[in-house]
Amino acid sequence: MAEETLRSVSMERIGHGRYRVTNRRGGTIEIGTGGRDGDEDTDFTPVELLLAAIGGCGAIDIDFITAKRAEADTFTVTVTGDKIRDESGNRMTNLAITYDIAFPDGEAGDAARGVLPRAVQQSHDRLCTVSRTVELGTPVANHIAE
Repeated sequence: MAEETLRSVSMERIGHGRYRVTNRRGGTIEIGTGGRDGDEDTDFTPVELLLAAIGGCGAIDIDFITAKRAEADTFTVTVTGDKIRDESGNRMTNLAITYDIAFPDGEAGDAARGVLPRAVQQSHDRLCTVSRTVELGTPVANHIAE
C-alpha cells in the first residue's frame, strides 16, 4: 500500500481483556470488555468504538460543511444498533445515526440549516469512509506474525 493511503493503529495488552491502542501520531485510547465479566471496566468496547467511528466520521463531515456558514449552537450525535448472534455469527444490525444540530438565528444560521440535509446525504453517500466501508463491506485479512 502507498504511504498516503495507509492507515494503522497498534494495540498492546495492558490487562485481561484490556488494550491500549496507539495511532501513528502518538494518540492513545484504552479499550476493554465494558465490564462484561462483572468488573468495573469503563473502557469503550470495540463495538462502541465502531459506533463512535460511524458517528464521528459523519459528524466531522457535516461540521466541516455547515461551519463554513455558521457555528452550531448544539451538535450532538447518537448512534445505535443491535448486536445480534445468528447463523452468520456476531454482528451489528439496524445501525442508525441521529444528528441533533441547531444553528443560531439569522442569515448565517439559515444558510447552515439550508445545507444540513445535503451535508448529511453527502456524508452518507460518499464522504464518510467508515460508514461507506461498513455498508459496502470489505474483506478483513488475519495474519499471525512470524
